[in-house]
Amino acid sequence: MTVSLANYNGIPIILILLVLLIVIYTFITQRTIIGRHIYALGGNEKAAQLSGVKTKKVMFLVYTNMGLLSALAGLVVAGRLNAATPKAGTMFELDAIASCFIGGASASGGIGTIVGAIVGGLVMGVLNNGMSIMGVSVDWQQTIKGLVLLGAVLFDVTTKNKGRN
Repeated sequence: MTVSLANYNGIPIILILLVLLIVIYTFITQRTIIGRHIYALGGNEKAAQLSGVKTKKVMFLVYTNMGLLSALAGLVVAGRLNAATPKAGTMFELDAIASCFIGGASASGGIGTIVGAIVGGLVMGVLNNGMSIMGVSVDWQQTIKGLVLLGAVLFDVTTKNKGRN
């Protein structure tokens, strides 16, 4: 089965992995108690703690989960590059943060969805691919991506302030 998926006309295994992760994490964040605790902790740690959420335990689980997902991402990148170099993921942080903000996550926390982050990732991927095809230099690509991130955060802050007035 793996060979048929890896063929040119088959479905890439990475796509199957991505869909599986989206389904699992969407279920966890929307349908489980731990998902609600994570959102509560992200929104206001003190209020979550006063509400009975074991904030240290939830924080530990979140960081452990992110370590697991980072290891999985490292394996995927090493597999795609056919090499495991220490500088393979340099400056991916900017893309990840921008993807989350473009996808609807809030700078103040407690807001955002898995599907939104994926949509933001697709937007950033199209932006990266388009700039590479156009021959934009790496320095300008970083500048443009930084401006897109700044615009997304500015949009988040202004819409949040309009809701308070």
